[in-house]
Amino acid sequence: MAKNPIKIAPSILSADFSHLYSALDICEKGGAEYIHVDVMDNHFVPNLTIGPVVVKSIKPLTKIFLDVHLMVEHPEDLIKPFANAGADGITFHVEATEEPGLVIDLIRSTNKQIGISLKPQTPFSMIEPFLDQIDLILIMSVEPGFGGQEYIPSSTKKIKDIHQRLIEFGLRDRILIEIDGGIKLTNAEEIAKAGAEILVAGSEIFQSENPVKTIQKFKALGVT
Repeated sequence: MAKNPIKIAPSILSADFSHLYSALDICEKGGAEYIHVDVMDNHFVPNLTIGPVVVKSIKPLTKIFLDVHLMVEHPEDLIKPFANAGADGITFHVEATEEPGLVIDLIRSTNKQIGISLKPQTPFSMIEPFLDQIDLILIMSVEPGFGGQEYIPSSTKKIKDIHQRLIEFGLRDRILIEIDGGIKLTNAEEIAKAGAEILVAGSEIFQSENPVKTIQKFKALGVT
């Protein structure tokens, strides 16, 4: 029986920032469906990374969907700057705001894909009230803040449970499940079978001997 195709979102946080164009070229040649852009503010998570100016510089260089992941306090302040810079989708953390509904409304006003993210210990119940308003759930399978961490094994059950709950709510065909953290060729197929459609991979791709072939190997796992 055929399996669902695995969609890959290479995380450019793991790429060489002095050669970002080369990283984009790798994503294009490998057939990646998304480019994952991790935004950190050194407050919500202990690291500082990409701002809107980087997204603005990337946008004209690729046709791939720019998947912006805000790991920041007060995400409402950054929705419009990143939307204007060229983000195609914006995902925020439910733990980062007291008004998730406001953030969702702001993203909707920019006509971008709306994503909401959960840290490893955050229960699904935190986002249940917003399911009819979002397009994507991003499940963190490591504690956000740094690349290269090991996948938390309990994340697989969390994916399965969320997948099942979305089926029960009649929303599985409308909401994408994305997983981020410790994704490798050795665990990708199991994670996809659990219900994740979009796999974010950083160091596994950009630190491999042949990043283009690594993306293609990920994608090949999702076909018969």
